Amino acid sequence: MKKQNTRGLIFTSDDIEIVMYEKTDKENFGKAIFLEGKSSFNLLFLLSPNIRLNADDCGTQFKFQKNKYILHYSPEKSQAELSTTHDTLKYFQIQIRYQYIFNLINPQANRESAEILKQMINNQYIFLHKETPPDMTVEMHMIIHEIMSYYRKGVMQKLFVEAKIIKLLILVFEQFKEKNTTEDLSETPLIIKKFIDENFHRNLKIEEISKIVGINETKIRKEFKTHYHTTIIDYISELRMLKAKKLIINKNLMIKEIAIDCGYEYVQNFTRAFKKKFGVSPEKLRTSSF
Repeated sequence: MKKQNTRGLIFTSDDIEIVMYEKTDKENFGKAIFLEGKSSFNLLFLLSPNIRLNADDCGTQFKFQKNKYILHYSPEKSQAELSTTHDTLKYFQIQIRYQYIFNLINPQANRESAEILKQMINNQYIFLHKETPPDMTVEMHMIIHEIMSYYRKGVMQKLFVEAKIIKLLILVFEQFKEKNTTEDLSETPLIIKKFIDENFHRNLKIEEISKIVGINETKIRKEFKTHYHTTIIDYISELRMLKAKKLIINKNLMIKEIAIDCGYEYVQNFTRAFKKKFGVSPEKLRTSSF
């Protein structure tokens, strides 16, 4: 049977090394040695199915399906064996020096940067879910293809590759943040409700809630409705109307004042909502209350 063994060095510089490895052997299971340099971050994209990674130095074994990846920090030089039950072993490795990442992120600039670097060093990006390596996105595949097919050399290639690596890191960080959001989702409705309870009297918008909570608007709407069986808009309206009904009995307050106090910028919007809720206008309810 014909064997095909390719370990191609795509790019190398003082800070970065990129390797595309592909081995086809239909008689024997594919095997390869995966190398990591001292004080280096390694983005490893697994591009063939049923890959096992055995790290003898720490007694760790991982199993990957196709199109998974890890971001791993190695403080010392190390190696691991990659093998597959498939007839082709294929992976794409980007190795980046620690100092390059340190300068790029600049952990001394702010707390967020320091936390990102800490998570990278502690290898918290290896798994995004329990016992499940993260999936490569379509955009990650496109970036790898762009790096492999770029034809220029020299400084242009260096700038291009570094820009693509930065984009890959952004995608990893975003995916990890999305995982954290999913894990904390059970608390989300409570956080949203507390915020609304304290701020319903203002001209509150879901966009503002989204920024405060740090979750996109679609998920906020969905989680709140699932938990409380009502929409955020209806809940805000309910709180405002209950407050308005209590204030109506105070004849010293003008209807306009009550509207503003309940979060309505325009009196006509307040009157319309009040009548829809209670079947009468604020003026009529006030009159009938005395």
